[in-house]
Amino acid sequence: MNIQTPARTLGADQPATPIRPTREEAEAAVRTLLLWAGDDPSREGLLDTPARVARAYGEFFSGYETDPVELLARSFEETDGYDEMVVLRDIRLESHCEHHLVPIIGRAHIAYIPDGRVVGISKLARVLEAYAKRLQIQEKLTAQVANTIEQVLKPKGVAVVIEAQHQCMTTRGIHKPGVSMVTSRMLGAFRDDASTRREFLAMIGAPRGSAEA
Repeated sequence: MNIQTPARTLGADQPATPIRPTREEAEAAVRTLLLWAGDDPSREGLLDTPARVARAYGEFFSGYETDPVELLARSFEETDGYDEMVVLRDIRLESHCEHHLVPIIGRAHIAYIPDGRVVGISKLARVLEAYAKRLQIQEKLTAQVANTIEQVLKPKGVAVVIEAQHQCMTTRGIHKPGVSMVTSRMLGAFRDDASTRREFLAMIGAPRGSAEA
């Protein structure tokens, strides 16, 4: 397959990516994997599987089509001086491990302390989704969400905690179900002020020893 490299980029921290194969090429690749797995892609139950997988991949990895910076571009200054932390708890997280292409399922908690500007809360969840709907490792995902919020909103502080289960560990390899991975990224006041950090962790019910990515 001849893959060329265009100038298109996917956000400030994303390099240029190869031009995507056609839908037909993607479906042919799925048929190859079905054959490699030992099945017959021409049998009735698998006839439509390549098309279904291609559509599913379009959903799973839709974050490559979204610029997280643009999501935060519109903010509001009419806050009547509000300067306490804003916290979103228990945001559903669905991503895929870049090493085995299997799901990462969990939840995220995002907080920031405004410095004169706030953003619609749905935009914080959308930033998470934009990065989660890409091939990921949890440490990088945690850092990307926090760094983007800090760079665009320039708040007094940002905190992100992600708790997730990785099916590359629970359904294959070591086979250890029920194990969750916790990562955190603390910036600004959340990193420098222990009491602010404790307040945030208490709000989300996280252990004080949450790992920092």
